[in-house]
Amino acid sequence: MQVLLAALAGGSAVAGQRVARRYRLDRDAAYARLAAVNRTAVVTRSSTVEYAERGSGEPLLAVHGFFGGCDEALLSLRGLAADRRAIAPSRFGYLGSSMPAGATVARQADAFAALLDELGLGALDVIAISSGATSAFQFALRHPERVKHLAVISGNMPAGAAAVAPPQAARLVFRDVPMWALKVFAWPVLLRQIGVPKGFPLTAGDARVVADLIDSFFPVALKTEGVAFDAFVSDPDVNSYRLEALTVPVLIVHAKDDPLVSYGAARNAAGRIPGARLVSIERGGHLLLGDRENVGRDVTAFLTDHGAS
Repeated sequence: MQVLLAALAGGSAVAGQRVARRYRLDRDAAYARLAAVNRTAVVTRSSTVEYAERGSGEPLLAVHGFFGGCDEALLSLRGLAADRRAIAPSRFGYLGSSMPAGATVARQADAFAALLDELGLGALDVIAISSGATSAFQFALRHPERVKHLAVISGNMPAGAAAVAPPQAARLVFRDVPMWALKVFAWPVLLRQIGVPKGFPLTAGDARVVADLIDSFFPVALKTEGVAFDAFVSDPDVNSYRLEALTVPVLIVHAKDDPLVSYGAARNAAGRIPGARLVSIERGGHLLLGDRENVGRDVTAFLTDHGAS
């Protein structure tokens, strides 16, 4: 770590100390931010599942994306389903959720069901973000009786770019210091990696969304196993799914300029899922920047369409 931080400072000992101090302050702030989240760990029949909640009303399950966790899932719901009780589990290997030996996406889906059993909840709506789509699809395939509606936002899709494991890129960002270095010294590069289209003009609101999301990636040390599982197991797994077998109402929301998962993959997936609805966003990238209000209305209308279920 010290060698990398010194290199980032140009080799100067004094500058290296300043960079190291800035890193420590940011690291401590990340742990403090996470400590402020009310997280609960439940020991189920197969694994330990951590979750966080927000709001009240009819419950829904929020499934986080790559480099996420229960905190990031709740953050991603900003502007979506504000009148609902959101239950957000950390997936395998993220934060306080365990990584069972021989973990599979099917077992992750079963862990969702086990968590709902522990909470005394039956069928509910599901919102999946980005890489969380894989386990959400599997949950709907294995436990259709537990899913009222499934809304997939910028989801990992068969034949999408994110559905292919990127081993070299993954190894680069599995640690806190390299990821922090991208944040501090290569912001434009990090923007591309989280799916902001090149040259996309960020409003003040967009910049806040991006900054909050990137802050939620840290501390990376508590997510390493989960990120590796996503990159090498979960993301590629979606390529083998029989989406035609889904029997729950599905909404797919995807931007045409998403640089991480192609819009074509989302369109093709929607065509394979019986009765699926596709909401096409003209621009906004993977984070649907600039159009979250409209997305919120679309998702709310879908989740309240009880005739669909």
